[in-house]
Amino acid sequence: MERLRRFFMTAGQSSDYTGAAALLDSLPMAQWMLADRGYDADWFRDALEAKGIKPCIPGRKSRGKPLKYDKRKYKRRNRIEIMFGVLKDWRSAVTHNDRCPTVFLSAICLGAAVIFWL
Repeated sequence: MERLRRFFMTAGQSSDYTGAAALLDSLPMAQWMLADRGYDADWFRDALEAKGIKPCIPGRKSRGKPLKYDKRKYKRRNRIEIMFGVLKDWRSAVTHNDRCPTVFLSAICLGAAVIFWL
C-alpha cells in the first residue's frame, strides 16, 4: 500500500493546482508522477520535467489536442486511491464534520500516522 508522504491542506473550493504548486519544491526524487486530470497544466508538466520527473497525467477533456501518457502506468494510480480510501475510514476526516481546520488537519495527521504503521 502507498503511504502518505506530504500533504497540504487547502480550502475545499480551491483547485488541485494550489496544492500542487505548494508541494512542488518538496517532491521526493521519482521517475514518474501519476496524477489525475485535475493536475493537467502545462506549467505543472514543465516543472515536473525540470525536476527530472516524467508526468503520467491524462489531458483534460477541454484540451484541444490530446496528450500522450503511459496508460499502463496510469492504471497503477489505484494504489493512491486505495490510500485515500483507507483515510476515509476515519469518518470525521471524510465527512468534514470538523468545522475547525486545525481539528480536521489533526484528524488527517492521526489517520496518516496510523496507516503508516499498519
